[in-house]
Amino acid sequence: MSARIPPRKPALLARGSWGETRRIADILRKETVGGALLLIGAVLAMIWANSPWADVYEMARDLRFGPEALHLNLSLATWAGDGLLAIFFFVAGLELKREFVAGDLRDARRAAIPIAAALGGVAVPALLYLLITSGVEGAARGWAIPTATDIAFALAVLAVIGRFLPAALRTFLLTLAVVDDLVAIVIIALFYTEHLAPLPLVAALVPLALFTVLVQRRVRSWWLLLPLAAVTWALVHASGVHATVAGVLLAFAVPVLRSDKAGGPEAGPGLAEHFEHRFRPLSAGVAVPVFAFLSAGVAVGGLDGLAGAFGDPVVLGVAVGLVAGKPLGIMVATWLMSRFTRADLDEGLTWIDMLGLSILAGIGFTVSLLIGELAFGPGQDAHVKVAVLAGSLAAALLATVILRLRNHTYRRIHQLETIDRDHDGIPDVYETDGSTATDR
Repeated sequence: MSARIPPRKPALLARGSWGETRRIADILRKETVGGALLLIGAVLAMIWANSPWADVYEMARDLRFGPEALHLNLSLATWAGDGLLAIFFFVAGLELKREFVAGDLRDARRAAIPIAAALGGVAVPALLYLLITSGVEGAARGWAIPTATDIAFALAVLAVIGRFLPAALRTFLLTLAVVDDLVAIVIIALFYTEHLAPLPLVAALVPLALFTVLVQRRVRSWWLLLPLAAVTWALVHASGVHATVAGVLLAFAVPVLRSDKAGGPEAGPGLAEHFEHRFRPLSAGVAVPVFAFLSAGVAVGGLDGLAGAFGDPVVLGVAVGLVAGKPLGIMVATWLMSRFTRADLDEGLTWIDMLGLSILAGIGFTVSLLIGELAFGPGQDAHVKVAVLAGSLAAALLATVILRLRNHTYRRIHQLETIDRDHDGIPDVYETDGSTATDR
């Protein structure tokens, strides 16, 4: 009888199955390109908003169009925030559902740590923000601004840092950001819905139910699904709930696994992954960059204006929440989970790697700007934009310094991962139950 290899203790930042690693790598490539476009859009917006033609930028943002009878006569900036970001949250919802149904996170042991890290990264910056802004009238509405992580921006920074970062670091960041997005949409739905109209909200259940029936039957016809999705979005928007919530609801309706008639899970990717491949380029390449372009433009007013902005407790609360609160919350939550589960960091990695990753999660660009507009209103959130841009830039620079210091180690791990891929048939990663990652 062959000797059974003893199970290894669970590891933090451990590599997942190769199939999952390859799928995540494909996602990261698309999001990295999207992150570069996002940065270009944001830089162009800042240049235009601080140029002699700033009035033209504001006129473009305020340009209104759409049917008034359907409550859809919206400004261009609102169409970007409510409409285009619904596509972004649709893709995030597909990714989250797939991870928990068919990905590595269907294992509760793997899911617990990034979920805990995401929740810690939401709670601590919110508390720091409230502490710094305590006593400032109306400031409490912005408590959720520093709680979000922008995956596209963060991955763009990772692309600049170098291509040798271990797959586990990138995967952990992606998983944390996806859970973070779900928490953000729950926060938006619960805390930033001021006027609820129950009738449109109930009516939205009809097209949503029809959409669900069709996708559960594996119908892919765009001419059936897109009109139902659009009607669902419009009714949710009319209800007063932020319309991006519709994107998540539609995503959760899409099945992840193939039906038994189609060969079951072993026959290939399901409808969720099919939609994800179709819509992720639209989300990363169009929706998020256009939103960034229409949202990031803020007149700074030179050095004096910038200094004056940082005298505002709201600005300090957002910036400190992103740069210090996010990494503190993620690190504390991860450390507590490692003690609870008795998990060690994977071989070759140290807590400095987790620190660099946690600081990188302080890049809160897209969703932070959205929540800032919801909290303080368009035109009244100029200081919030300065805080989000400054905090995200500071987090990116700090993370770059820390992770670049570890580049030699990452290069060595990358070489080992490359060797493992060349011998993909050899099981080399053992789970706590003694099975191999390549078995799943």
